[in-house]
Amino acid sequence: MDDTSAQPVKFLLVYDIRPEIQDQYFQFVLGEMVPTLQSMGLVMAGAWHTAYGDYPMRLVEFVAEDRSTLERVLSSSAWEQMEVRLQAFVVNYRRKVVPLRENAFQF
Repeated sequence: MDDTSAQPVKFLLVYDIRPEIQDQYFQFVLGEMVPTLQSMGLVMAGAWHTAYGDYPMRLVEFVAEDRSTLERVLSSSAWEQMEVRLQAFVVNYRRKVVPLRENAFQF
């Protein structure tokens, strides 16, 4: 039996940035959110921007070495504060956890 809880997982954040506060959004994400999550054990794997089509504007990917690492981060007060602050800059916010597939776009 395969123990998937010990496998890497990808944490996806999907949203649209509120255009009127885009500069503040970038300052927060790059200056605070990403460094905080990386210090807690997540690695930023990518950030995708939708230039055309009816899809969310932004998809941000973080990788955790296993599900327990991600669960520890997501249950922390630091993440709760980061998520609340992020939601002040965005709309249509969703998050999702998927098994990591190497070299594959995941949505």
